[in-house]
Amino acid sequence: MKVLNTSEFLTITNLIVPERTALIFDDAKTTFSELQDRVNMLANAMSNMGIRKGSRVAFMHVNTNQAIEIYFATAQLDAIYVPINFRAKEDELHQMLEISQPDLLFIGNRYLPLTHSLIDRNTLQKDQLITLDFQETDTFQYYEGMLEGQSKDQMHFPEDDDSDTTVIMFTAGTTGTPKGVMLSHNSFSSYLLSTVSPADPDINETNLITVPFYHIAGLQAALAAIYGGRTMAIMRQFDPLDWLRTAEDHKANRAMLVPTMLKRIIEHPNFGEFDLSNLSVITYGAAPMPLDVIKRSITNFPNTMFINAFGQTETASTITMLPPEDHILEGSPSDIERKLKRLTSIGKPLEDVDILIVSEAGEPVNTGEIGEIVARGDRLMTGYWNQESATSETIKSGWLYTGDLAYQDEDGYIFLAGRAKDFIKRGGEMISPEEVEQVLRSHPQVSDAAIIGTPDDEWGEEVVAVVVAATTAPSEDSLIEHCGEHLASYKKPKYVFFLDELPRNAMGKVLKRDLRELYS
Repeated sequence: MKVLNTSEFLTITNLIVPERTALIFDDAKTTFSELQDRVNMLANAMSNMGIRKGSRVAFMHVNTNQAIEIYFATAQLDAIYVPINFRAKEDELHQMLEISQPDLLFIGNRYLPLTHSLIDRNTLQKDQLITLDFQETDTFQYYEGMLEGQSKDQMHFPEDDDSDTTVIMFTAGTTGTPKGVMLSHNSFSSYLLSTVSPADPDINETNLITVPFYHIAGLQAALAAIYGGRTMAIMRQFDPLDWLRTAEDHKANRAMLVPTMLKRIIEHPNFGEFDLSNLSVITYGAAPMPLDVIKRSITNFPNTMFINAFGQTETASTITMLPPEDHILEGSPSDIERKLKRLTSIGKPLEDVDILIVSEAGEPVNTGEIGEIVARGDRLMTGYWNQESATSETIKSGWLYTGDLAYQDEDGYIFLAGRAKDFIKRGGEMISPEEVEQVLRSHPQVSDAAIIGTPDDEWGEEVVAVVVAATTAPSEDSLIEHCGEHLASYKKPKYVFFLDELPRNAMGKVLKRDLRELYS
């Protein structure tokens, strides 16, 4: 199968459906033809500023139409796009920029105060900064000003190979120094060409984008929309009421959500007031999905197909999938019981990726045994940017070690057991945080829960539960007893603490490092 340079996603779609709306942002609409013109103008301007093959172009802002323009202009010049987490603090931002050494940084005005320290630390120069919002300072260049006077004609034609790096995307950075994941054109093309149909003049869908573009799921969803000729309705940031309004106003057909987003949507008091009948597909992932949340979502969206997509930045997003048919809770009692069990899985491997579950020695484990998920395929990352030791720790003999522990059942479904670094070792026994968390969430007085390990002189580690109560807080003893009814005694929490909410990153993943700092 021929793999496309990602720049071709837009040029091909523009040839097929030039007058179709490509982007809706702040209610302003941009056609594919207009998008191509703006991309060409930006690429021409960037070229005049010295951006060439291999140059790094960074972007730091909430979701905007400009993020799409900047990516495709960067790809047109065979340069490398570097999306930056807009929640990054000064030291985190400095680390990411020190690693990637961008030639340009497009930045939202709200983050301009951060840039002064970067200039003082010689991380960037003033002429490398471009503000994305309205012109409010003469200190830096303005995005729209760059485009003035530029030709709409495409003057530059990409020559990158499929294996050349097109994106450096930083891992979430929940532990240690951020790592810049190198993703090639192949990382995006091979996946999309095998899962998304190209633009069709007779088929138009609207994809509601609320996942941040600095995350692999957000960027993949955006590129899929461009390649598929879908209209992209872009939300700056997630808000459940805004999401409901946007989905209704633009008759959204598709959406990508993380579990916490989906939970907040179905629990919003105004949920029933909105017409969401056009929503045919909801893809979810990026964090474990509580069984209760997906069950209620299936009920609340009776005409919507659900897909669970599992992956990580290093795998260029999805490597396993739980398809729509496994979300249909129909059949005999035994069929439904089997389906409910599968809803707690991450599905089966996709065809273009090889997946094994291996022991610490790197040998495949038996069915039902817990090991680490390793993956191999052309679209996985080629390594970490300028971090060879980190690369060699993650890629071994051609296999990418994900750090996710799991087991596979006799039908091929994969069930997560937790992150390797989060697994608890108590008295020689291995305890899966995911397993204990699922049991805690099944308690009627528990809204959310996280399990961490804390050092213990006698057992090595003890199990600690951090719980968010649903209404009135249950007693510690009742929760420990509840776990004891469903789990082996050594898996029961020894300590239970209560919080109003669990600390999470933008993608809904619990920040267990923060919890360990609180309760160790």
